[in-house]
Order: sequence, then C-alpha cells, then structure tokens
Amino acid sequence: MSASKPNKGSTRPVSVEVKNLTRKYGDFVALDNVSFEVHAGEIVGFLGPNGAGKTTAMKILTCFMGASSGQARVAGFDVAEQSMEVRKRVGYLPETVPLYPDMLVYDYLAFIARMRQVPADKIESHIRDTAKVCGLTHRINSYIRELSKGYRQRVGLAQALIHKPEVVILDEPTSGLDPNQIVEIRDLIKDIGREKTIIFSTHILSEVAAVCDRIIIVNQGKLVADGTVQELEARVRKEDFFNVVLAGKGEAEMRKFAQHALKLKGAKQADVVDSQGKQSTVTVSCSPGANIGSALAKIATELGLELVELRRDSLTLEDIFRTLTGDAEQVAAERRRRALRLLSGDGVTLTEADKYGPVGAASEDKGDDADASGDAADNDPDEAPAKAKGDARKAG
Repeated sequence: MSASKPNKGSTRPVSVEVKNLTRKYGDFVALDNVSFEVHAGEIVGFLGPNGAGKTTAMKILTCFMGASSGQARVAGFDVAEQSMEVRKRVGYLPETVPLYPDMLVYDYLAFIARMRQVPADKIESHIRDTAKVCGLTHRINSYIRELSKGYRQRVGLAQALIHKPEVVILDEPTSGLDPNQIVEIRDLIKDIGREKTIIFSTHILSEVAAVCDRIIIVNQGKLVADGTVQELEARVRKEDFFNVVLAGKGEAEMRKFAQHALKLKGAKQADVVDSQGKQSTVTVSCSPGANIGSALAKIATELGLELVELRRDSLTLEDIFRTLTGDAEQVAAERRRRALRLLSGDGVTLTEADKYGPVGAASEDKGDDADASGDAADNDPDEAPAKAKGDARKAG
C-alpha cells in the first residue's frame, strides 16, 4: 500500500483523510492505492511529474469525479456519500481559472457566492472580506477582461474563498505568472494558510520550500514521499560533502590536509582542486550525519593553513524531487560534480585507501587526528562555518 505517515506530534484535527484511493481510466491506473492525511491549518505541497495523478486526486477531493475504490473525507465528510457537505467546506482553484471576462469582479463574486449558497444577507460582507484578503478591493468594479493575468488569478482565488471554506485546494495557482506575480500569489497563499488548510500543486519547487509545512510527492499514481523538506532530505541523502577553501603554501600542504581529513570518522574521499591565485579547495565526502565540519577547521589550524571558507553542500528540493521520482543515479552524479567543482583531469583525489599512505608527515600526526576525529562526533555541521572562522582567526 502507498501510505503516507501521519504528521507526528500534531494535535490538530485531520481536515483531509485519504485511504487507499484508486482511480482507473479503463486499464490505465491514474491513482494507485494512495493514502495520506492533512491536518487543520497545514499548507501541504502536492508534487509530482506531469501525469503523476495530482489533478485526479484533487478532483476527487473536490467532488468533481469519483474514485474507483478507496475513501476520502474532507472536513469530516465522505466525498462520495456526502458530497454536498464537502462542497460547502472546500474551495477549489483549478489550473484553468473559471472566469467570465465580460463580468465585473463584484458581479462575478456575487454570482459565485449565490452558487455557493451564501445567505443573501451575507453576500456583501463576504465579497468585501474576500476582496480585502485577495488584494482586489481597488479593482472590485473592473471588468475581468481588463485585468492582468496576476489579478485574474487573484479573482480565481477569491471565488475559491468566497464561501469561507475550511479547506482550500489549488491546482497550479501560479502557472503562467511572471516572477513578481508569483511572489504576490505565494504571499497570498501564506496569508490564507494562517486560518485554513491548504493543499496546492506546483512545478515551481522554490514555492514549496518557501510556503509549505509538508510535502507529498506522487509518481506514476503512487505516493512516494510524505514529510517536511528536512525529513525528505534525510531520506535521500546518501553522502555529505564539505568544501574547504584554504590559503596554503602549495599542493603538498593541501594533500597533507586531505590525508588528515580522511582519518576522520565517516570520511570517504578527499579531492584537492587547483584553483585561482593562492587558494585551493579541498572537498571531503563523508557518510550522512558525519559531523566533521568543526574537525576540518581544527585540522587546518593545526597545520598552519589559513581557512578562508568551510561550507557543507546541501541537497536542493530539485535534487530531492528528482531522486524520489526516478532519476536518483543522475542526481547523485550531478551533485558530486557540483560539490567537487572538478573539471576533467584537474586536482588530486585521495580515497580511503590513501588514509595511512606514506605521503608527508601523516603518520607522525595520528595523535592530533584522533582528537579531531573525536571532535567530529560532537559538532553539528551547520555550526562548522562559524567555528571555522574563529579557528581561522586564531591561525592568523
């Protein structure tokens, strides 16, 4: 079963509950036994390649179509057996916004409010409140055809919010917008998310990192991941990289630094990269969670090398997405090239086999290396840059 784990530690009620949801079109399976939960007040990014089943799932949750099997509940109501109750409590913005160009914004929202069965004596206040939230107050008497695409998207959001739903489902809400409009809509989604549960799909991964509390990824109809960015990164990370920029006296000193680095617990490989001027970069790969940042700074200080920069290479959300949707080997290769900053034939590479080689004075410094290895287990890599700067000043 493709089931997602619950949001651990959440005491908030469940707004959306999906169990074993399947949708078939003839022999084609668009959704395959998918399960997940979304809690009240969460903003959840719903990601996947084209054709992965995202829109199909959203249409089922908003009662636009039925499932072949499985169950879905929104705001406590079954989408198949209690669809009218669900429709009262869910707002939906499809990828193609359902607008009437020849209507005024006010008239359009009033029309949608009546369709949504908002009481007649509350329509005016709903329009006023929704226009304010969506930044439409000054365009409320404009014809929709006169609006820019960004403002039309705001009107689309307004129609999804006009009846004050508990759950809002947005399918590609920033599709086709320019960068400024994307930022505006993204900020709007964050504002709405303070009071409502939001599920939205997008191909702009930076939006997800900036807006979402949690990410759900589907691929070929199956749920392949569910968690925060940090949780998904930990799941796919197979190797860590630390880039160390040093101002030294030559390749021999850099090689000696690399050999000392390789004695640290968890270190796998060290690459000495020739660079411009008097600086060189040593990239050290290690096992995930090997906290060697502070230990690398200590090695530089002990060898009398000026530490210019110490940085841990992080996985991007694009790396995570591509890894989980079937391109893991290519992503790993690209990340290694990115981290190592190597051109073909450049630099000197040391591996675990070189740890105790006869080069330089490595064998004479085992005592210091043992201390550095001990420090590695106790230091968080994210704190390493700050410590590195301090050690660099001491070395100076």
